[in-house]
Amino acid sequence: MKSHLRIASYNIHKGLSFFNRRMVVHELRDRLAALGSDIVFLQEVQGHHAERPSQFKGWPDRPQYEFLADQIWSEFAYGRNAVYDHGHHGNAILSRYPIIRWENEDISAHAFESRGVLHCEMDVPGLGRPLHAICLHLALHESGRRKQLHQVSERIRRMVPDDAPLILAGDFNDWRQRAARYLAAELKLKEVFESAHGRPARSFPAAFPLFSLDRIYVRGFGVTSAHVLHGSAWRRLSDHAALTAQLLPV
Repeated sequence: MKSHLRIASYNIHKGLSFFNRRMVVHELRDRLAALGSDIVFLQEVQGHHAERPSQFKGWPDRPQYEFLADQIWSEFAYGRNAVYDHGHHGNAILSRYPIIRWENEDISAHAFESRGVLHCEMDVPGLGRPLHAICLHLALHESGRRKQLHQVSERIRRMVPDDAPLILAGDFNDWRQRAARYLAAELKLKEVFESAHGRPARSFPAAFPLFSLDRIYVRGFGVTSAHVLHGSAWRRLSDHAALTAQLLPV
């Protein structure tokens, strides 16, 4: 019997509150655990930062993706994208299911904005073949996003069978809402909030969401529910709102 797959996507702002005033990674871990998601797609994950432990009391002594995975998600992958003198950050995927293989591909549009696409294959019970889960964070400028969407599409055509289940999630920075049409035409992907509610979720800024920057696209799934997580508790954690969805294989 096919069962629902629960997923979440969240730009966690390196475990710091809006304007970097507070460390919130402990609260973030509790909130993510309470969602009960099977797979979590995270952006702006701090892999290492040499100065944070002295700046914030209680800063974890493990990389954020390991700290957040804790006892909930036994498998995780991290793609190091932005590297600087005192550390690095990137995308991460946390999973309850075995990650068969993973790869991080540099899709930076220019030298001043490091971006990557983290691609995992997972063994999910009931699917019959590996699930392809891709986490990304696209450029701020539209010309860079166009180039990156083309790179991502080419990767999917090259590495993902047409009949394989696929989830593409992350921070698309798609201010003008042009990604959905492109991904539908090129890859037959559908956006979960457009499927469930008729339009993408407004997720930025978290305190007063106006823009639909964060997205979840799928192929090989029906969408049974999709929610954007607002409220005072979530607004304390990041400048983005978290997205969740429940999917049913088709």
